[in-house]
Amino acid sequence: MELKYEFYIGAQPETVWDVLISPEGTKKTFFGSVIQSTFEPGSDFAYVGPGNEGDQTVHVYGKIAAFEPCKTFSFLEHPGPSYRPNHAELESRVTFTLETVGNCTKLTLVNDQWSPDHPSLNNTENHWWMILSNIKTVAETGNVLDFGW
Repeated sequence: MELKYEFYIGAQPETVWDVLISPEGTKKTFFGSVIQSTFEPGSDFAYVGPGNEGDQTVHVYGKIAAFEPCKTFSFLEHPGPSYRPNHAELESRVTFTLETVGNCTKLTLVNDQWSPDHPSLNNTENHWWMILSNIKTVAETGNVLDFGW
């Protein structure tokens, strides 16, 4: 299974990249989480923020696959330990790609290489729309979307 999304954002790649990577950007767009990583290919990473285990809940963790600033961010990820007892067995790959198109940025997200029978697939498919819409809104306006939570 492959989930693929393409968004055109009225902002430069540097602005979109900052929303994807910076603590301020990820807190606004990834439900209060920040990325903990050195971002070196092969290094560990985790999205950590409010959740089942308090403010330091690990929502997703794994290994950085590729990192080229303002162009590509890819990682192999697992759901956090508080979500699934077999979290280490469940994996998928996430790849963000940025391209300049005129005065805009094309953001492509591909989420693929899912473990067989991955129980998070349906939930993830719905949440990417919210996250990507929020990334677009934050990059263009600085404001977050109000999902009513």
